[in-house]
Amino acid sequence: MAVRIAFQGEPGSYSHQACAEARPDYDPFPCPTFEDAMEAVRTGAADLGMIAVENSTYGRVQDVYHLLPDSGLHIIDETFVRVHVNLLGLPGTKISDIKTARAMSVLLGQARGFIREHGLTTVNWSDNAAAARSVTEEGNPEIGAFASELAGEIFGLDVLARHVEDHKLNTTRFLIMAREPNYERRADKMVTAFMFRVRNIPAALYKAMGGFATNGINMTKLESYMVDGVFTATQFYADIEGHPEDDNVRLALDELRYFTEMVEILGVYPADPRRT
Repeated sequence: MAVRIAFQGEPGSYSHQACAEARPDYDPFPCPTFEDAMEAVRTGAADLGMIAVENSTYGRVQDVYHLLPDSGLHIIDETFVRVHVNLLGLPGTKISDIKTARAMSVLLGQARGFIREHGLTTVNWSDNAAAARSVTEEGNPEIGAFASELAGEIFGLDVLARHVEDHKLNTTRFLIMAREPNYERRADKMVTAFMFRVRNIPAALYKAMGGFATNGINMTKLESYMVDGVFTATQFYADIEGHPEDDNVRLALDELRYFTEMVEILGVYPADPRRT
């Protein structure tokens, strides 16, 4: 039986590209939303989920950090995908023919210079690959889409302008998620991801973070957001370098638990070489 990896978007999306690069032996399983992709893994419709979490140009994918705590899934790997933004159009068209370009707002924000230079009107779309598909379906030579070259191949579009992203190191980080955790030490450099909620006491966050500093642990990610609309209940997502069985990580997590109401490990996984 084929194994499947769920992703948000349509065939040809950057998440599809991430699946093809990181798990080429898995069948890609497209889903309309991040929630749908996670649900596919939860129910067994897919074996893994490929979830975008942040882009080096645009920043974090905010919705995902709200979904992670209640997903019921575990992070088992990460992968980084070089995002090349391409202007796609109907076969035979030129850049000068395009008046309107469609893409997700996240992608439009990564090609502001090109959009301004060519005076394009932009339209937010639900998915970049879906924007490419719509260009094919409508057949209007004045409409283009920003998307991957893979999307152009799938929907029969020409690449009118290649690699038009503002920053030439434009990269998206993805988390690979599964129903069961994998805490094995699979590499020299490991990452531990966890959620925590500080107590409503003075300097709670400062005290909670102290254990990581005194134990020499590098915290590579710290995201905060409110819980249930209550200002006094702030929840945090964090990535640290190390494994929970490392002495310094164990001591820091013990100290963290002393100053928090909740600590939950979301995943332990090898650091992708492209992280550094």
